[in-house]
Amino acid sequence: MKKITIGITGASGAIYGIRAVEMLNSAGVETHLVVSEAAGITMALETDYDIETVRKSAHRCHDNRDIGASIASGSFGMDGMVIAPCSMRTLGAVANSLGDNLIVRAADVTLKEGKPLILVVRETPLHRGHLRLLDLVARAGGIIFPPVPALYGRPRTIEEMVDGTVGRFLHRLGVDTPHYHRWQGIA
Repeated sequence: MKKITIGITGASGAIYGIRAVEMLNSAGVETHLVVSEAAGITMALETDYDIETVRKSAHRCHDNRDIGASIASGSFGMDGMVIAPCSMRTLGAVANSLGDNLIVRAADVTLKEGKPLILVVRETPLHRGHLRLLDLVARAGGIIFPPVPALYGRPRTIEEMVDGTVGRFLHRLGVDTPHYHRWQGIA
């Protein structure tokens, strides 16, 4: 069974991480969830999801302060990680290998093990400092994945746009869902 870590930080867009857990569970993937303190606040502001329900939906939920958790070691054997959404604070910590919390430590381990790390960065506009950090993460092997909807699938609701974006980044982790609409060309 494939094992994926999902980090949810305090940036706007908690729904991306929540839907990632739900879709990964539906695809038969073992999910390891870490929710930052700020993410809990954002989740309450932006969604109708209860944080405890989200935590219970993962196979395993880890405390962000527990840098000794299983996912903090490469020997645990994770298959990849997504941070959705990824705050600029978390981006900066990942870019500089500052493993002061479990989300950042797990991301660092993911990179050192050569596994896919996807950062769903949620900030706009970007200044040069952001761009420098994005470049550092990309140079280390991370995948920068702003949640830009693919409109060729003709999403009609916010939920369809979110699901399409989550389906696209899960595909990059090697997990296919019915929510990822592949371009078929112009017929």
